Amino acid sequence: MSADYAVELNGVLGAWMRVSFKTERREIADYSVVLLLEVGERLETVRLYDGAHGQNEMHRYTRQGGKQAAEIFHRGTLGAGTRAAITAIKRGYRPMIEAWRR
Repeated sequence: MSADYAVELNGVLGAWMRVSFKTERREIADYSVVLLLEVGERLETVRLYDGAHGQNEMHRYTRQGGKQAAEIFHRGTLGAGTRAAITAIKRGYRPMIEAWRR
């Protein structure tokens, strides 16, 4: 089973969170949680959390440098990593956006 949804975090800033995941036997097998920012007519990626390599990784993005190298951000299961990523973006999207702008 797969799911994909978006949540508006802040309409004034144009901040969005997009969550996608795939399950196998009721366990999360892969996911991505992305902080997006409306810039003009485009959506720019600010932060990406994913389980693409079977571990919980986080990529920072910068306006000038784009996607940065992956860092492990959570040592638990992919399900626990998904929940941690959602919480991190909900609680910290403002400083993440400021870091992207620098």
